[in-house]
Amino acid sequence: MPHRSRLLLCLGAVLLALGASAADTVPCGDGLTLRVSSPAPIQGSLVLVEVESGAPLARLKAAWAGQQLHFWADANSSTYRALLGVDLERTPGASPLTLEAELEGGARRSCRLLATVEDGKFAVERLTLPRQFVELGPADLARSQREAARLREVFAGVTPERLWQGGFRLPLAAEAAGNFGTRRILNDQPRSPHSGEDFSAPAGTPVTAAQRGRVALAEELFFSGKTVVLDHGLGLFTFYAHLQSITVEPGQVVEAGALLGRVGSTGRVTAAHLHWAARLNQARVNPRDLVALLPD
Repeated sequence: MPHRSRLLLCLGAVLLALGASAADTVPCGDGLTLRVSSPAPIQGSLVLVEVESGAPLARLKAAWAGQQLHFWADANSSTYRALLGVDLERTPGASPLTLEAELEGGARRSCRLLATVEDGKFAVERLTLPRQFVELGPADLARSQREAARLREVFAGVTPERLWQGGFRLPLAAEAAGNFGTRRILNDQPRSPHSGEDFSAPAGTPVTAAQRGRVALAEELFFSGKTVVLDHGLGLFTFYAHLQSITVEPGQVVEAGALLGRVGSTGRVTAAHLHWAARLNQARVNPRDLVALLPD
């Protein structure tokens, strides 16, 4: 039987609900095809890449915009999957998605297509605040810079195996503010965009793990207060901030739904809420895309 493979690049149910464009297919030879079957990626979005193969693959490699994709395969499945993250400040435009595959027999095939990023059209929030809430003193600035460097180091790590099992879920029973990606201008000065989703909830509300993972960080930081970071493997992390309390320890492996802590107002905030964020290969992406792409 001829070898049949296909690569599907698709966004989750939320984006598909906007209407998928006609699929673009690039033949790679010997029945191998590269196909984009959804709308273009958007700033801050997650993309699911799938390779289906009728014959065993010895090697599979894909890259986009300098980002290496990390594939996994379910048991007894001919489908290989990977997540691709589009950073929320990624410049709109086209970048090539390249695929290289090697069959167990030694045959090699490669192909490419242009994946075009669209503008996220994020809201702009202008605030005027007292100077002490906007400008940091030397000691606080130095601390925040050290902690930012440490977080970048954490997010740069790639655990080679997939730690999550099954779909992702929201970390608490509350409605998201929908403020991911909001561009903030404080006292007429542009600041970093909002890189997560906020969930308003009473102090003490339980916060649980969105999926199985290893605790990469559990401590109090200057901006985010009491914070937990979970490493889910393959370059994927989730981030839980402003907690009142933390119930896990660094290095601990927690299951989906495990208690991580409780909603609080620690760090640089004025009211109790959970700030939930996600990083994939260091790209800042909307954590709610995890629930849409990989539902529980």
